[in-house]
Amino acid sequence: MDARQLEYFLAVVDHGGVNRAASALFLTQPSLSQAIRALERDLGQELFHRVGRRLVLTDSGRALVEPARDVIRGLAVARDSVSGVGGLVTGRVEIAAMPSQAVEPLSGMIKLFTERHPGMRVSIKSAFTAPDVLEMVRTGVTELGLLGSSEPPSAVGITLKMLRRQRFVVVAPAGRFPGRTALKGEDLDGHAVIAGQPGTGMRRVVDRIRADGVGLRLVVESEHREAILPLVLGGVGLAVLTESWATLARQAGADVLDLDPPAYLNIALASRDAWLSPAADAFVRLIAAAYKPGR
Repeated sequence: MDARQLEYFLAVVDHGGVNRAASALFLTQPSLSQAIRALERDLGQELFHRVGRRLVLTDSGRALVEPARDVIRGLAVARDSVSGVGGLVTGRVEIAAMPSQAVEPLSGMIKLFTERHPGMRVSIKSAFTAPDVLEMVRTGVTELGLLGSSEPPSAVGITLKMLRRQRFVVVAPAGRFPGRTALKGEDLDGHAVIAGQPGTGMRRVVDRIRADGVGLRLVVESEHREAILPLVLGGVGLAVLTESWATLARQAGADVLDLDPPAYLNIALASRDAWLSPAADAFVRLIAAAYKPGR
């Protein structure tokens, strides 16, 4: 078993099959299939069930995923550590982020980091909920994660740096609430709302308002945050979003109003308790310094 075989194995897992993994690796499908079978022979275990043209992880395959990521990550850390002896010149930071936090504060974090280290690359991977982010960090899909949670998050084996709170706001078609800058729950009675899927912070706020007896009608449930603002602008309904969307919403012509009483999302940066690559460590240190309480 060697590192390249593990890279091939993880490519099949991450891309959902041999054909797409082969394209991503610039290999032929037979070559990749042969490499996977060689790995299975080396381990003496089948890693995938062959179901028609699909590959489904066996129990042995699932057991290999996290250690394989550790090996590949360890090699990358070794390379970056050697190249970084003379200073952090090149490297890559991989971070999982939820949609709203990817708008802000992640965009500001990346600007700060790339200005300080112009030779670095940042790779952003999408995650819909806070548990998704934590799982991606825990299993080594990414080294870092940025998440928002209604309650202060916690996770075994993961270090969480609390950064700030984001306020929830109502984004509405222009002129829907003339002369208003803030809204109470009862002000939303009878209005249509566009919301995220269950488990998201914005959905919890909507559900809490509806649970208080407000007739807020759920007309669209969307996993795609990028679809929500166009739907609001099109007059389909209003939305409850974090304030990270406020600037974009106002620029697009929507009204942004505060919620009374306010509701918040706790924003945290997650990293594994194990070693980090020099690039990821530099990112964490820079953000920890920039987001000290009171700043």
